[in-house]
Amino acid sequence: MSYEKVEQAKATVIGAKQTSRAIEFGKISEVVVARDADARLTGKIISLCQDKGLPVHYVDSMRRLGKACGIDVGAAVVGLKV
Repeated sequence: MSYEKVEQAKATVIGAKQTSRAIEFGKISEVVVARDADARLTGKIISLCQDKGLPVHYVDSMRRLGKACGIDVGAAVVGLKV
């Protein structure tokens, strides 16, 4: 479900740094996190989403998440823009 949501999104932010920055500026409506990503990396994003009240969706594979974003490498975190 979330892979399709990422593929159909009009605009996304890929990566932990860019996503956390966009969350801080209020430009993200929801976040997709890969379960196989490093917990130190995703933990900060998840807690930031909880603080801001943003929904967090989980997918199994970084590689498939990256592919859904149209990139050739894995993606740990993707933010869907408002």
